[in-house]
Amino acid sequence: MSAVKTFTFEKKSFQRIKAYHFGKDWPVVYILEGKKEAYIGETVSVYQRSKQHYDNSERSKLDNIHVIADLDYNKSATLDIEAMLIKYISADGKFILQNGNSGLKEHNYYDREKYKAKLKKTIWPALQEKHLVSKSIEEIENSDLFKYSPYKSLTEDQLEIAEEICQNLKDGSQPTHIVSGKPGTGKTILAIYLIKYLSEHKDFKHLNIALVVPMTSLRKTVKQVFKNIKNLKTSMVIGPNDVVKEKYDLLIVDEAHRLVRRKNITNYDAFDKVNKKLGLSDSATSLDWILRSSKNQILFYDKNQSVKPSDVRAKDFEKLNKKFYKLSSQMRVKGGEEYINFIETLFEQKNEKDINFSDYEFKIYDELEIMINDIKEKNKKHGLSRVVAGYAWPWHTKKGSKDYDIDINGLKLIWNSKAIDWVNSPNSINEVGCIHTVQGYDLNYVGVIIGPEISYDKKNDKLIINREKYLDINGRKGVTDINELKEYIINIYKTLLTRGIFGTYVYIVDEDLRNYFQVQIKN
Repeated sequence: MSAVKTFTFEKKSFQRIKAYHFGKDWPVVYILEGKKEAYIGETVSVYQRSKQHYDNSERSKLDNIHVIADLDYNKSATLDIEAMLIKYISADGKFILQNGNSGLKEHNYYDREKYKAKLKKTIWPALQEKHLVSKSIEEIENSDLFKYSPYKSLTEDQLEIAEEICQNLKDGSQPTHIVSGKPGTGKTILAIYLIKYLSEHKDFKHLNIALVVPMTSLRKTVKQVFKNIKNLKTSMVIGPNDVVKEKYDLLIVDEAHRLVRRKNITNYDAFDKVNKKLGLSDSATSLDWILRSSKNQILFYDKNQSVKPSDVRAKDFEKLNKKFYKLSSQMRVKGGEEYINFIETLFEQKNEKDINFSDYEFKIYDELEIMINDIKEKNKKHGLSRVVAGYAWPWHTKKGSKDYDIDINGLKLIWNSKAIDWVNSPNSINEVGCIHTVQGYDLNYVGVIIGPEISYDKKNDKLIINREKYLDINGRKGVTDINELKEYIINIYKTLLTRGIFGTYVYIVDEDLRNYFQVQIKN
């Protein structure tokens, strides 16, 4: 059974550590703890490692060392437990970690699940007793600080891409990089990992680096995360309009598919002023701003998550002189790549019949009220479960003209009352989120209402877009090609249907479309 033994972190304690049963020649994990900061490590000789840390001016300021040991430990186990503790304790928020984030890689080994269980059942409660952590693991896993942590262990393809980008930045061989990936492949995780890694690495820490997040809601969330991470600052998270305020060595752009062009935007004057300041024409886009304001760029991009005509077009990314990388490992959805591909092909009408996901809950409901009640039950049990919908109902409550927005068979619902960080707002479980509140976010369970703007023509076996029922004015204005509009609307639903980690519940307003989708799965 894992034990946590505490020693004061001072020279006179080193002999006590040496005499401790697990003090030498045994793999252990340890936590160096001070008043506000901590450091987490693993070693096969905590006695020798303690002396080395004491000679480090940053570590020597810390007060206690807590040694986590077990007769069952091996090197693979301690490396894994170290990585897990770094990401959980960082997200707990009680301490700011002194750790860097290089080398945190996902790896399997014999009996890994046993050690993960020990962390939750024995190690974490022991740390709570010693007041080293304050939150439960369940609370932490639902927090933004955990989901957007730069301490996440990387998949093999993430690590390979990170290493290749860093090498290219070092030798100056390629200034522009595009990292493409489907929903849940860890684009945002890799973006945040890179900004911390580069900000601390001896070859890059002199660079002026910023993370550009086009969506206001997600930008605010990431800023909150950066407040709690050593060597990161909220000022490093900026919007596209902010890039003109200074010259950057490197701009990392998350959700680059949401950069905008001069079409259906809310403030043309502000847009034109940026173009003028940079000496660009009115036809330039915020992608051009990024390129003009920085020596190097890393763009995280998924063309299938472009949801509005104001988004920079795919062809503008394609024509760039760039190094292209592709993420493939699925990190969000427990249904894996099979589920992501299913959602993509569902709208293309190319699915094989009777698809079933043994490790993922995908349900289509005949009654909306039952789906909403099920989402509320999941929220009580797991947290972070929300109902979302396509923009096919007017927003009465925004103007105060009615006390509801959506009416489906007498069931009255309201749109999200907050635009910023709606997912974490207190009343969000009783509201319906739109695409702009959830794009870029993870949910445990998501309930998706597919509105009447999409229907199904049984006779011709064809999906139909009903333009007049799609009510996002800026989403349809100036779009004369129905196929272009269809692409935006379907991309919205692909994005909504890939938010859920453990399950996706669906209610479809058009009965024929509902029946068509139901035959695609074993419900």
